[in-house]
Amino acid sequence: MLTRRRRPGIARVVIALVVSAIFAIPLYIALVNVFKTNDQILLAPTALPAPFTLDNLIAVATGPRSHFWRNLGNSLIIVLPSMAGTVVLGSTVGYYLGRATGAGARLLQAILLLGLMLPFQVLLLPLSIILRTIGLQGSYVGLILFNIAFYVPFAAFVYARFVKTVPFELEEAAALDGARPLRTFVQIVVPLLRPTTASVMIFVGVWIWNDFLNPLVILGPGDGATVTTGIYLAIGQYNTDFGTMFALTLLAALPILAFFFALQDRFVAGLASGATKG
Repeated sequence: MLTRRRRPGIARVVIALVVSAIFAIPLYIALVNVFKTNDQILLAPTALPAPFTLDNLIAVATGPRSHFWRNLGNSLIIVLPSMAGTVVLGSTVGYYLGRATGAGARLLQAILLLGLMLPFQVLLLPLSIILRTIGLQGSYVGLILFNIAFYVPFAAFVYARFVKTVPFELEEAAALDGARPLRTFVQIVVPLLRPTTASVMIFVGVWIWNDFLNPLVILGPGDGATVTTGIYLAIGQYNTDFGTMFALTLLAALPILAFFFALQDRFVAGLASGATKG
C-alpha cells in the first residue's frame, strides 16, 4: 500500500525534473555563452566558459557601435507611463465593474471582453492609421496610449475580481464619516488592492518590455528602438558575433527580472488572495 502511494509522488517528481530541464537547458546555454569568446561558442556551446571573459558584456555596455543604453532608456520611457496609466484606469474601471450591477456595467463588461478577444495584430493597422491621422505615429505618446488602451481591459477584470472581495461595509463606514466616493476609493479601497496592483504591474510590465511588433510598427526602427527591437536590429542578417548577442540578451532581461523580484512578495500575495477568497 505504501509503495502504491509513493509511485504517484515519484512520477510527479520525475515529470517536474523533465519539464524543468526543458526550460533550464536553453537558459543555461544563453547564460554560459555570455562569458565565452566567439570561437568557444562555436566549438562547444554547452560547455562551461574556460577561460572566463567579460569582453562581451563590456562590448555591449561601452562599445562605440552599441546602442544598448539608448534603447534601455526608450524602453523605460515607454514601460513606466504605460504601466502607470494601465493601473490607474484599470483600477477605476475595475472598481466600477466590481461594485455596479446595472445595465451600464454589463455593457461596459461586454465591450472590454470584446477588446480582450481581439488580437493586437488585428488592431495594429487601424490604430496606426488613427495615430498617423492625429500626428502621434512614430512618437512615444502614441505607443504609450496604444499600450494603455490595449491592457486596460485585462487590468479592469483583474481588479474587478478582487474588488468583490473587499467588504462593502468599509465603504459604508467611510460614507457615514462623510468621505466622498473618490476619497473612499483612494484611501480605503486602493491600499487593499496593493497585491492586485503588483500582479497587474508585473504582467503588463513584462508584456510591454518584451513587446516587439508594436514598437517596430509605431516607432519605427530608428532612434525609437526599444531593448527588444534593438536586439533584432543588432543581430542583422550577417552578424556572427554570438557572444555579443548573448550578452545583449542577458542585459536586456536583467531590468525586468529585477522588477519581478522586487514585487514578487506582493505578487504571490495577490495570487493567494485570489485563490482563497470569493
